[in-house]
Amino acid sequence: MSDAFLYRVKAAQRDLIERCGGIGRAEALTGFSKSQVGRWNNPNDPDVMPLGAVKALECDCDRPLVTSVMAEATGRRLTDPDADRAAEVHVMTAHAELMRQSAELSHAMALAIADGHFTPSEATTVDRVASSLEKAASELRASMAVIKARGGSPAGLRVVGE
Repeated sequence: MSDAFLYRVKAAQRDLIERCGGIGRAEALTGFSKSQVGRWNNPNDPDVMPLGAVKALECDCDRPLVTSVMAEATGRRLTDPDADRAAEVHVMTAHAELMRQSAELSHAMALAIADGHFTPSEATTVDRVASSLEKAASELRASMAVIKARGGSPAGLRVVGE
């Protein structure tokens, strides 16, 4: 297992635990001890979740975070079986969120490199922000896919004052 792949899996595990309500709730959902879930959540611990725990947590939050990383590692990508859900996402809202997350990433990077040294803690912070940016980009891309499939869509913009 490469270090880069392990870091991606660990980041996905942290995101999964967070989206399921934290360490205590993940403990209840998986049946593993609080200390074990804490090791999964710790970016500096090499422990990875067993498949049963991944499935339980991904089903709870309805996001295949770890599974997506596993698929990407083999050159594959998951598809969303509920593409119509993406149609409900307003394009301008998705774009605004993507821009906000992009600004957050720029800010986190600026803080991390300000002293000329990138620490592991700063890398973890930037990785978390990048994860949020990735999610926002995914939401916008899902909206664009639905628009393309429908052959277009009104932008919903109006000229103010007319």
